[in-house]
Amino acid sequence: MKIFLDSVGCRLNQSEIETMGRQLVAAGHEMVGNSADADHIILNTCAVTKEATRETRRKVRRFVRGNADVEISVTGCHATLSPDAIAILPNVRDVVLNKDKNALVQRIDPYASLELPMFDQEPIIRDFQAGSFGNTRAFIKVQDGCKNKCTFCITTVARGDGVSRHIADVVTEIQMLAGAGYQEAVLTGVHLGSYGHDFGNMAGLRDLVRMILTHTDIPRLRLSSLEPWEIAPDFFTLWDNPRLLPHLHLPLQAGSDKTLRKMARKTSQKDFSALVREARAAIPNLNVTTDVICGFPGETEADFDVSLEFVEAVGFGRLHVFTYSPRPDTAAAKMPGQLPNAVKKARTHRMIELSDKMALAFNQNLIGRETNVLWEAVVGADEHGVKWQGYTDNYVRAFGYGDDLLNRVERGHIGAGSAEFVMIRPI
Repeated sequence: MKIFLDSVGCRLNQSEIETMGRQLVAAGHEMVGNSADADHIILNTCAVTKEATRETRRKVRRFVRGNADVEISVTGCHATLSPDAIAILPNVRDVVLNKDKNALVQRIDPYASLELPMFDQEPIIRDFQAGSFGNTRAFIKVQDGCKNKCTFCITTVARGDGVSRHIADVVTEIQMLAGAGYQEAVLTGVHLGSYGHDFGNMAGLRDLVRMILTHTDIPRLRLSSLEPWEIAPDFFTLWDNPRLLPHLHLPLQAGSDKTLRKMARKTSQKDFSALVREARAAIPNLNVTTDVICGFPGETEADFDVSLEFVEAVGFGRLHVFTYSPRPDTAAAKMPGQLPNAVKKARTHRMIELSDKMALAFNQNLIGRETNVLWEAVVGADEHGVKWQGYTDNYVRAFGYGDDLLNRVERGHIGAGSAEFVMIRPI
């Protein structure tokens, strides 16, 4: 079959969909880059916000408008929480709950193996080359689920408690992908910092990273989102190895201690500030990014001003800003003080303005420095030549010019910077 893969939401969803793709390619199926060419579509969904759930429905209807005969399998958090609503969408043939997601491939092809193939034959290596699924970075799911009870979050309901993969399985997968030409692996999970806790190892993520750096040849290793309260002692010494890239995404969610308590976040202004100072002292050229929710129930204008001031004081490289969206079956959805949409949107706009201001300052501070860039895709051409997009070591979007840069890590000179990107000149 010709199969099209798509996902809404987090990097974990992307990792899961790529794993399904590798399993299906190994079983002899063809991945296509356009849904109109597909016999079957797999869509991995998100339920973090109302907009994410709406995006699922829009995508399904768009698929069918362009391909009336296609069959669609839908999985992920939205499918798990609202299976009946998904099942009635056009051309949806299968709704697969998160607990059954690992068997989705065999529901499409009962003869497919769920084991990832070994890269010991040239045809298999060719099928799995970096870029085969639209990314030159490999997203590696190392953990699923979460035991935190943040009052705004539906993910715990959709994903369940934390479950970690064994270190040997992760190391083997990353080494196989390195053999297929991937230059970078990104470790992902619902609650990445809790990796290994279900094994009784409270420093599990630190140990996993050390094993990957010791026993694989992957040139670049990156971590996705890390909750700020579960970072093991001496964790930042891992960055003594330059293959571990200098970027940390530490979700804050609110800069007001009052709002953090209502969110049941296990951090405070004091603790978060101390963590960021420690990280910056240990990791040269570090880029710290974060998530912020605006308009949480009961958030006053004064609370929001405190949050703005704290976020600016920390000096993040970029924010992911979300408008609070009440999710069914969460504690926050039942709280008094739900704010009007106009107020939430106005605060979101102000926080985005601050994000742009901080991103501009961070990126312009990089001007004149050298950096490595993993080039990912052609984005156009002009009088200067073919224009490429990639990401710097510290995860700043970069543009540059060159010939055949796909999946190459090149050192360059940062010559200009805006809030959205930096420009790279060859050295």
